[in-house]
Amino acid sequence: MKQIISALIMVALAGFFSCKKSTTSTGGGGGTTEDTTTVKPQVDPTTANTIGFFLDDWQAKSFTAPSSFQPSSVPAAAGVTVTIDRSVVITKIPRSLASDNSNLWMGQIVTESSLMDHITTLHPHIIRFPGGSISDVFFWNALKDQKPADAPDQLVQDNGTSTAAGYWYGKNAENWTFSVENYYNMLQQTGNTGMIVVNYGYARYGTGPNPAAAAAHLAADWVRFDNGRTKYWEIGNENYGNWEAGYRINTANNKDGQPEFLTGQLYGQHFKIFADSMRKAANEIGKTIYLGAVTSESAPQTWWSNTAKGWNSGLFTAAGNAPDFHIVHNYYTPFQTNADADVILNTPITETATMTDYVKAQITGAGLTQKPIAMTEWNITSQGQMQQVSNINGLHAVMVIGESLKNKLGMTARWDMANGWSNGNDHGLFNQGDEPDGVPKWNPRPAYYHMYFFKKYLGDRLVSSSSSNANVISYASSFTSGETGVALVNKGSTAATVEVNIKNFKKGSKFYFYTLTGGTDNGSFSRKVLVNGATTTYASGGPANYKDILPYSASTTSGIRVSIPARSAVYLVVTKQ
Repeated sequence: MKQIISALIMVALAGFFSCKKSTTSTGGGGGTTEDTTTVKPQVDPTTANTIGFFLDDWQAKSFTAPSSFQPSSVPAAAGVTVTIDRSVVITKIPRSLASDNSNLWMGQIVTESSLMDHITTLHPHIIRFPGGSISDVFFWNALKDQKPADAPDQLVQDNGTSTAAGYWYGKNAENWTFSVENYYNMLQQTGNTGMIVVNYGYARYGTGPNPAAAAAHLAADWVRFDNGRTKYWEIGNENYGNWEAGYRINTANNKDGQPEFLTGQLYGQHFKIFADSMRKAANEIGKTIYLGAVTSESAPQTWWSNTAKGWNSGLFTAAGNAPDFHIVHNYYTPFQTNADADVILNTPITETATMTDYVKAQITGAGLTQKPIAMTEWNITSQGQMQQVSNINGLHAVMVIGESLKNKLGMTARWDMANGWSNGNDHGLFNQGDEPDGVPKWNPRPAYYHMYFFKKYLGDRLVSSSSSNANVISYASSFTSGETGVALVNKGSTAATVEVNIKNFKKGSKFYFYTLTGGTDNGSFSRKVLVNGATTTYASGGPANYKDILPYSASTTSGIRVSIPARSAVYLVVTKQ
């Protein structure tokens, strides 16, 4: 009898468990009852070599549900499905994922309260200085017009002509430029840290007996002065380019036998000289620094100069494993063409992967240790319809950051905070005061708002996600506090309704979201952005009260579904159970 009763109990239990759902939770699905038992836990992967020490200051993030929100309904059906597996961690997210560039023509911005507030709010984490090509003619510790005695009055251009050197000076206190002192003040005010580009060009055009040693000594003195405030240092900027100071020199003025044209081999040799001096300086003051080498990010083209074609092979042969990280720049779209929205929005996925794969293959092919990769400048060069100041460029910015995370780059720094209007061909994240139509100085461009809301609802780990539609791009993340964040970019020309299914996640009762879309001005390239329907009265930018706009909120009971207008984005967080 006991055996019969036991058998009946076992059959009943088997029947009970066979009626249970899968041991993972979908997070959506039209109101079906979801499993509340086993959830596969997250396991952090080994830190990728291409990220490395950029994760040293990683911080866990907690999501706090808003006390007020705008109620929203859930669409009845969806044509696109985004599937997330929260248990599959691609990478912990470095704080340097969305850094930015300052430059020397921004002005002494530390008294510009509105700009300081925007920078503090966005918190790029790393702000690069003193800029791009200017770095190679910048003397950080010099007063205005007081260049070193061994810096020539004229520099040789690519075509062989000589022109006035046009040096820049770190102690220039005039209001139109940005001094070293105020760069540090800006970092302190906004709670960010720095990345400094030292003057490599001086190692080439200097007329002293050992120009490379003189330039390295100047850089080492900056390390001492910096006294540990800055960890990340770049030696030069785009030095493979014929536009850079020092690319071509007057050999009659050179005293250590350097060739007329720079090569990757010579740069690599000089890199070691800089590294020795700068690391010695850091050791003297008991600080840790990381040094980056200028690296070509794409395969040589037939029209490139010999310097550019042989840059990486020469650099890797001469410098070996001396660099702590490798520097790449990418301006994504076909150079200065009038690209349409489709062309622009297709570049982040293809170009980021191609660039990363190429650099990794180059390094391993040279038999070197894979080091972190930092994309210290990026943007688009499309022009003719004010593409660079548009909502489309805001979507592009979010996709570049998302794809950089998926490809495990250590950091990215957008070029740049402020630039110049140039009929809308302006890389600046903010209006520097020269934008027409009565737009106020330091007014943020659409990219600012997209980056702000993307980061606001971005967790601390990137997790697996995929979309059933090629026009809807998803980036999913998890918060240490338990919630799941999702960025959805609709790069297509028609609206989409998206259902989000989340595996290995016990969803809570609500999700919160912001919808960002362009205005009706300027065709595809609106200069405006709407945040949950709110925008600006100016000709460009977004709502002034963007920090106070209430998110939409909807119940997860019948599924997690949102409608995304054409060429728009939704940034959402799903609460935990």
